Amino acid sequence: MKSILITGASGGLGKLTTKYFAENGWNVIATMIDINLADDLLTWPNVFCYELDVTSTASIEKAKQEILNKFDTIDVIINNAGLGYRSFVELSEDAKIDTIVNVNLVGVIKVCRAFIPVFRKQRKGTFINISSVAGLVNLPLGNFYHATKRAVESFSECMSYELLDFNVSVCTVQFGNAPTDFQKNVTVCDDSHISSYEQMMCKINTILQKKTKKNKDLTSRIIHKLYDIAENPQKSFRRYTIGFDANFMRYLRRFLGYRLFNKIIRKMVLNK
Repeated sequence: MKSILITGASGGLGKLTTKYFAENGWNVIATMIDINLADDLLTWPNVFCYELDVTSTASIEKAKQEILNKFDTIDVIINNAGLGYRSFVELSEDAKIDTIVNVNLVGVIKVCRAFIPVFRKQRKGTFINISSVAGLVNLPLGNFYHATKRAVESFSECMSYELLDFNVSVCTVQFGNAPTDFQKNVTVCDDSHISSYEQMMCKINTILQKKTKKNKDLTSRIIHKLYDIAENPQKSFRRYTIGFDANFMRYLRRFLGYRLFNKIIRKMVLNK
């Protein structure tokens, strides 16, 4: 029976993915920042819940030892834990910048660093690092989220070279706005009295809400793709782009170049 570790498994995509893998015969190591968030996952016979804060090396090491005491091998790790912060640079706050960087980027790095020795020793393993369309293109009000996801892309590709000799594969997965709890939990900067900022925030919020509602089948497509990747890992580094929005943006950016792409986004999104 294969085993998969999923971070950020207490809600949203992480919880849905946990249940899907469990339903399909995998042992799922579901990790979360607070074990009290496990809820109904505690009742699943092949789901094993652990408290793990991806920003804390001590928490990761403690969870790692507890996990290894129960599991002889781990086949796949999905670095899913993540959050959003929608803010203008001028209005951004130190604590919120630190939080998104620590969770979305440093957390991925720390989890990978902790479990590479496990994969290397067992001579197999797959890291699936959840990215986003934000890791492929740059869009209005994506300053901090996009920066972290682009960094995850670069980190993952670089790390993949180091692990080739140990039969450990690395990939990233990008997609647009899926109808999960993620958007509801995005932190947004305080209102300002700057009319340009207020208009832009309103415009972006409206666009994201419409996109999220429209992408009804995206969540299931993501989960099925994650399962396919886990069942059929590729040795070489891969980027998997899921859904119309992400694929459209990727090809648009590639063929137009950054200057024309920037111009089109300004016109389409901001009417400028």
